[in-house]
Amino acid sequence: MNKECKNIYNRLHKIYKKHLKRYRNPDSKQICCMWSTFDPPDEIYECQQIYDIEEEFDIKLTQDDALEIYDMMLEEASEFILKIINKEQRNNPE
Repeated sequence: MNKECKNIYNRLHKIYKKHLKRYRNPDSKQICCMWSTFDPPDEIYECQQIYDIEEEFDIKLTQDDALEIYDMMLEEASEFILKIINKEQRNNPE
């Protein structure tokens, strides 16, 4: 894992731990554990977990992005977020 991805992983892990505690799920490093595993959500796109990720990384996730991230492990999600950040920077050069 490169340095940039590791930084994203660490920041994402803080968000993950915050929501993991709320639902008292096991720490499996699966993003889905940020939501209830006993009563999975009907909607994951417009919720605090996704808002927290968008705010932390200053990105905008689509509904499809949210569904993909939900099924990822933390490391995989970190790489996915890095790709989104890089794509947004290419599309919006300063």
